[in-house]
Amino acid sequence: MIKELVFDDAILSTPCEAATAEDASVAQDLIDTLASIEGAACLAANQIGVTKALCVYLDESDKPHAIYNPKIMLGLAAFKTEEGCLTRPEDQLSKVTRYDHMKLAFDELVNGELKHRKRDFAGWEAQMIQHMVDHCKGKLV
Repeated sequence: MIKELVFDDAILSTPCEAATAEDASVAQDLIDTLASIEGAACLAANQIGVTKALCVYLDESDKPHAIYNPKIMLGLAAFKTEEGCLTRPEDQLSKVTRYDHMKLAFDELVNGELKHRKRDFAGWEAQMIQHMVDHCKGKLV
């Protein structure tokens, strides 16, 4: 179901609790909401008012991927950049440090159960995921 985006700093700055397999409907809401926003590439659960460590991003083929409980394990090739955010004013860019290469530990829903995964990401996907991990930590860009 498409949800309204949340702009309340109190919700967006609250560290998220661990997501569980029972949060599959939240993942679907994120996918539906993301698909409804032209030009959007990633969305975290707290951006739709749910303080769970759960996010969705679109890969290079625009295929959505849900990531539960993401944790950055390693970051390489740090760089400084400016980022915008769907739940911040359009003209408000934030200066951030990101990694061009990163290793992520996360859970993935498989047949109704969360399975622990580790995966390397690079480039734009790495940057989006780092942005969403910040959301899960309650860190405003």
